[in-house]
Amino acid sequence: MDIDDAGAMAESEGSNVRRRQRASGVMRVVLSFDIEIWCGGWEQLDQKFPAAFERYIYGRSEAGAYALPKTLEILQRHQLQAVFFIEPLFAARFGLKYLEEIVGLIKAAGQDVQLHLHPEWSDEITPLPFPGAAVKRQHLFQYDLEEQTRLIGLGKQLLQQAGGGQAQVFRAGSYAANANTYKALAANGIYLDSSLNNCFANSGQDIPRDNTSNATLDIGEVHCVPVSVYQDGLGCRRPAQISAAGNDELKEAMESALAQGQTDFVVVSHNFEMLKAKTSLPDRLVVNRFENLCAFLAAQAHRFDVGPFRSARSPSLVQAAFPQVSRLATTRRYIEQLRRRF
Repeated sequence: MDIDDAGAMAESEGSNVRRRQRASGVMRVVLSFDIEIWCGGWEQLDQKFPAAFERYIYGRSEAGAYALPKTLEILQRHQLQAVFFIEPLFAARFGLKYLEEIVGLIKAAGQDVQLHLHPEWSDEITPLPFPGAAVKRQHLFQYDLEEQTRLIGLGKQLLQQAGGGQAQVFRAGSYAANANTYKALAANGIYLDSSLNNCFANSGQDIPRDNTSNATLDIGEVHCVPVSVYQDGLGCRRPAQISAAGNDELKEAMESALAQGQTDFVVVSHNFEMLKAKTSLPDRLVVNRFENLCAFLAAQAHRFDVGPFRSARSPSLVQAAFPQVSRLATTRRYIEQLRRRF
């Protein structure tokens, strides 16, 4: 069988999968979490890191541990599996034991571990991963192909050494991937990605694609399933992010996407989103949003299939506009946020 025949068979199978999904009225929902640590700046890292690790990974207070442990607890209670994109480069500075601790928490809860990358850690590593790393650059697209290939390879290696297994899916920090990122991923044996986000101008600037829908796409050898975006009741684009979308907005966005025949819907969050800014106290608004979303998805399992990214490549989902939510749902988000201030 030649390459063209194999490609035709894969495309046909992908079409069959999509037709079966649409006929059964089921859409895959991926609950994804970017797991990362921020020390509030790049000065005095060694002094700041222990407290930053404690807050960002555990978030302990008298109310409980509302960072990663609470996320895992809520998922387990509702019997949902999510994807945790772990940023590993910090471990090249502070030691593998911290990364092992994060991976251990997630693996013990039966959740999926994948690779996240914030390359601005690269100049904090000794020895430098490559000479050009001496200049701090925040976004992955600011690195050339060789540098991106080396950074992704280092991240993949660190994650594997910490017990995370072979990464199969990738997300760039700040969604800042470019065309070189996908060549670098393929060079490292990673063929699935969820870096693109149509709400971020730095995301995929040089990648030709439909900017008016959540369509999946093939970029070279890599299949990309973007973070889902919806249009709110005022006509504004918003990412399907737990801290950014109201209770009713996320539900209505998924309902709208399902009605359009979309096959994938990717929700994003972070390990620290259920914490109030600069504290370890729980942000009850975000906690309630996540609880409500998980309860909704568990109750609607016959329509929303929650789980990891599918490994099989398939044709792009229906080229529909961004799913829309009602003005009422958006108004309720504003009311929720107003109450949060008091």
